[in-house]
Amino acid sequence: MISELKALFDYYEKEKGIDRYKMVEALSQALLAASKKSIGPARELRIDIDPDKGTIKAWAKLLAVETVSNPWEELPLAKARLIKKDAELGDEIDLEVTPKNMGRIAAQTAKQTMLQRLRMAEKENLYDEFKDRTGDVVNGTIRRFDKSDVIVDLGKFEGVMPSKERVTTEDYTPGDRMRFYVKAVEREGARGPEIVLSRAHVNFVRRLFEFEVSEIGDRTVEIASIAREAGYRTKVAVHSADDKVDPVGACVGLRGARVKNIVRELNNEKVDIIRWKSDPAEFIREALKPIKVLSIQVSPDHKAARLTVSEEDLSKAIGRRGQNARLTSRLVGMELSIERDEHAAEVFEGQLDTAAHDLERALGINIETARRLAQVGLGAVETLQQEDIDSITDALGDRQLAEQVYERVAAYIPNA
Repeated sequence: MISELKALFDYYEKEKGIDRYKMVEALSQALLAASKKSIGPARELRIDIDPDKGTIKAWAKLLAVETVSNPWEELPLAKARLIKKDAELGDEIDLEVTPKNMGRIAAQTAKQTMLQRLRMAEKENLYDEFKDRTGDVVNGTIRRFDKSDVIVDLGKFEGVMPSKERVTTEDYTPGDRMRFYVKAVEREGARGPEIVLSRAHVNFVRRLFEFEVSEIGDRTVEIASIAREAGYRTKVAVHSADDKVDPVGACVGLRGARVKNIVRELNNEKVDIIRWKSDPAEFIREALKPIKVLSIQVSPDHKAARLTVSEEDLSKAIGRRGQNARLTSRLVGMELSIERDEHAAEVFEGQLDTAAHDLERALGINIETARRLAQVGLGAVETLQQEDIDSITDALGDRQLAEQVYERVAAYIPNA
């Protein structure tokens, strides 16, 4: 047992960096609980371990009395004086009570408990080493899964990536080496002190830009804001106080090299780099490019904005399942209301009516037929003259009606 203990202490101290005296304390507590069955409820029982020699001794602090009534707490004065010559009644005497089977007790009962305590000591070391590393990016290897959480090997320590910090579009396989954002180092986690990792956090993208773009690292270019839907799309707004520096170009890099490296790390997540503007309306226009914003009304407190776009741009401005609108809103820090430009729609309807009425008068067809032709871009006689019967049939969906229109177009004589 002595050689086993010494080897155990040496291993954990050298390989895991756990203080030898923390291990002694953990083992003492474990053996104390395990030894009480063999020793009994001795008064102030304690376990002393010599970490260098690997020896274990049990001690009790008994009271010197004339007549013993409780052998677990008391010691005859005569026996007390054999241990301490000047012992008096009522003195506390340290008495060794190490049982003969202490080696077996330590080996069979306490070892597992000690290792459990040592794991806690290891995690306390983890907290001390990582407590100032919140916000860092670290390399790690996917080790295993604990329900939906991912356990990551960081070398000397393990980190945990909870399910909510995973990217839904990414697959994680044991053995995969990846980079992770240190979201927090918690002293009292579900498993004791733990390193909480993330790949979905918005600041993971920020740190990747800081590593990849030297101008951000030296603060020539600054990231004004970031909005992210992990696995799908990220918008990054950048600016520079130096007029000679193009902040967007610096982030993109030569032939897109810098942003490509970031996109590769994010497993092809789409990354938009946007030029930040101090004016809220201009910032919104930049954030929505290449969509053309027709009008913007920003609230006085800059917490909301109402903007209009063309009918064709409306769906792109909102994005699939509202993603583009949501990200833009987060990026600019305002609630955005994106609407179709009704004025443009009214102008278009007016032009459609005019074309339909002109066609009705020119060809003598009913207004409904003229309107259907105008809606598909055949609202002028000159245009119809260039079409064949099949094209007109496709537009009207009626062969007989199309033949009538075709005949009218062929017989059309413009007014002199």
